[in-house]
Amino acid sequence: MFDIYLKGMLLGGSLIIAIGLQNAFVLKQGLTNSHVFATAFTASLIDTVLIFMGVIGIGVLTAEIPGLLTFMKYGGAVFLFIYGALAFNKARKRSVLNADMNINKSNLKETVLLLAGFSLLNPHVYLDTVILIGSIGSQYGPSGRYWFGAGAATMSWIWFFSLAYGGRLLAPLFAKPRAWQILDILIGMIMWALALSLLL
Repeated sequence: MFDIYLKGMLLGGSLIIAIGLQNAFVLKQGLTNSHVFATAFTASLIDTVLIFMGVIGIGVLTAEIPGLLTFMKYGGAVFLFIYGALAFNKARKRSVLNADMNINKSNLKETVLLLAGFSLLNPHVYLDTVILIGSIGSQYGPSGRYWFGAGAATMSWIWFFSLAYGGRLLAPLFAKPRAWQILDILIGMIMWALALSLLL
């Protein structure tokens, strides 16, 4: 089960560590020391709820629909391969994370609502956390899927709290395109390794 938990962490980490508005907002909150704990907690909680919605929901569907598990196995592997290829392509473009966003410092309520909007109004969130993690997690059986989901959720908590509280340290590093190139290459390698693992 610990092996399944680690695979969940690897996939969760690969999906969450990407340049996007949600990560940029969390980093900015850390840089400005504005509602840092609430920001990290909210982002982590939203991810956890979505992950377990996928793990539980997809698990129920696979029991009801014959052949769905096989379809998700190969579909998940294809998606991971494509996602990995996109990460490698992103590495070529030398993207940088811009923490200097045009978002004014807001109160706690506005901060939580903004973050919820960034998280829940992004269709990729549902594709990554609910469908992808849920479908891959269902490969590990009734109990294994919860360990897989727990691993992915753990990575969300580690990432968002590290990003929020370590933002001041990370910002100068990730202002350099080379750092993002290395990160994207690592993400691509992990995605392809997980795709191969899923097929085997």
